Amino acid sequence: MPRPREFDEHEVVAQAAGLFWRLGYHATSVRDLGDELKLTPSSLYRTFRDKHTLFLRALDHYRATDSAEAEARLNGTGPCRDVLRAWLLWLVTADDGHAGHGCFVVNTTTELGTTDPQVRQRTEAAFEVTRNAIAAVLRRGCRDGELPADLDVESAVELLFTTVLGLRVRERAGHDPAALADAIDFAIRALGPAPHRNIPPEHDDA
Repeated sequence: MPRPREFDEHEVVAQAAGLFWRLGYHATSVRDLGDELKLTPSSLYRTFRDKHTLFLRALDHYRATDSAEAEARLNGTGPCRDVLRAWLLWLVTADDGHAGHGCFVVNTTTELGTTDPQVRQRTEAAFEVTRNAIAAVLRRGCRDGELPADLDVESAVELLFTTVLGLRVRERAGHDPAALADAIDFAIRALGPAPHRNIPPEHDDA
């Protein structure tokens, strides 16, 4: 009868995600994983087959948790510019114990690029989720009269998405948060002025 596992597989994947996020794929050895997860190499191989398979699961775990948090913030109430600004600031100032780590997805993209099709499929899917979330906020802003009605939403999405990637890299590099906040404000202003609402003149009945 097979011996039952003595660890929580989901928790192990979450811990592995933290290690890969901090060190990167190539710099993380099986020994590093064993030390971090308190598992023997045989347990790791028996459960996850190899380091690459565990890495993919760790990346999937990060994507699920990060996307849920980002979606909640981008679905927040309030003026669309405020929602976007708060979200962008959160990306580079989140006090979650991972300051200076950047984004696991962006880090993976810069490390592995297009060399790993399975990884690339996951990173591109994550990027598409981000683009769609930004587009939804911008379209709401145009619909509600907070942004110019003729805003080129697709181009604005690419501008903000490129800003996101740059912010993530600069946060990992330890750049001044105040300088990143200035870049965020400039990107938000680039969306154009708020449309002027036509207010009917008051009638003087005297």
